[in-house]
Amino acid sequence: MQKKYTDFKLGVPDYVTVETEDERLVCQGGQLIVTAGATTVEFQDAGEHEDIFVTSEDAVRCVKLRWNYKIPKSARFLGDAWERTYGDVEWHGMSGNRYLPWYFLAKLSEKVLCFGVKVRPSAMCCWQADTKGITLFLDVRCGNTGVQLKGRKLRAAQIVCMESEGADTFETAQEFCKKMCTDPIFPEFPVYGSNNWYYAYGDSSEEEILSDTDYILKLTEGAKNPPFMVIDDCWQEHHRLDEYNGGPWTKGNAKFPDMKGLADKLKEKGVRPGIWVRLLLNEDENIPDEWRISYNDCLDPSHPDALAYIRKDIERICDWGYTLIKHDFSTFDLFGKWGFEANLRDNSMEKWHFYDQTKTSAEIVKMLYQEVYDASRSNNAVIIGCNTIGHLGAGLMHLNRTGDDT
Repeated sequence: MQKKYTDFKLGVPDYVTVETEDERLVCQGGQLIVTAGATTVEFQDAGEHEDIFVTSEDAVRCVKLRWNYKIPKSARFLGDAWERTYGDVEWHGMSGNRYLPWYFLAKLSEKVLCFGVKVRPSAMCCWQADTKGITLFLDVRCGNTGVQLKGRKLRAAQIVCMESEGADTFETAQEFCKKMCTDPIFPEFPVYGSNNWYYAYGDSSEEEILSDTDYILKLTEGAKNPPFMVIDDCWQEHHRLDEYNGGPWTKGNAKFPDMKGLADKLKEKGVRPGIWVRLLLNEDENIPDEWRISYNDCLDPSHPDALAYIRKDIERICDWGYTLIKHDFSTFDLFGKWGFEANLRDNSMEKWHFYDQTKTSAEIVKMLYQEVYDASRSNNAVIIGCNTIGHLGAGLMHLNRTGDDT
């Protein structure tokens, strides 16, 4: 059977639910503009996708869109992960209570249905599917309180849908991911090499890094594309084994006396220098409290001065000569939980918000990823996201670690 991929539209939803800090309003859909109290939800057909806009004078937490689009109960479902996988991504039967972050595939007997949002939306998006229809949640909170849009028109998400016939599920998923991300960035060459975390676990030195380099060079002798030697957690000024792995990121410690000099040595030996960094955890006493997230004291990228501080850290690392940057822990440092702990409806934490209450959490995450990418471009560095939200980072990272530590 010939492979066939066909786009389709969900159209306007049958129901729209708006949840603010003060009330929950359920509205009949079926129209391009739905008004719920002081909140307006607008739908626009944008050709290959459908735009969802939200504007409000209230503090909006979530917009829920519901379509009476029935998928056979016999279908098998595959969803994405909020952040990265934890050995928990699988095909499964229909479960109306299961959250399907970002997109999902439904395998029928002769075709596969795909529902998703394009990468880098301005809301944390997830789907649910049951015997009577499908639901898309647009979480537009700032931290865990409603965003203060103040009349700003927010393009919360862009919906894309596709069905395939004659193609297997892997081929279908590949094709659908291309539709969700039309502007990916890729390294100019295959990225491979050594990372000292997986045997040193934070206990290393410049001498060990240089020894590791000699070993990887023996394994890759004659290769035209040099390997990377990535210095993971261990090098930073305030590093305390099994206790603290944050910044400042201005220099190395006693075991790493000269970070620029080490990068030069790595290049002289014939490898590409790479480095790990945890940008948001930083005990620099010169950082004002206003730059920090209230509940955990990590840097708040929604504060322009904090974001400028983060940019300087990246620029400094690039100036030292490192051409691969692995930035880690940002999802945990922003939200206080790992991806496998994420629950859209979880309100267990005390009320908190980012410095800029007019932006959604998704927008703030994108601001951080964009700044890291922009700051590294002058050095043409490869960016690897670790503990990052893949659907928000696509197009802003060359590589993304899709699983937890092994």
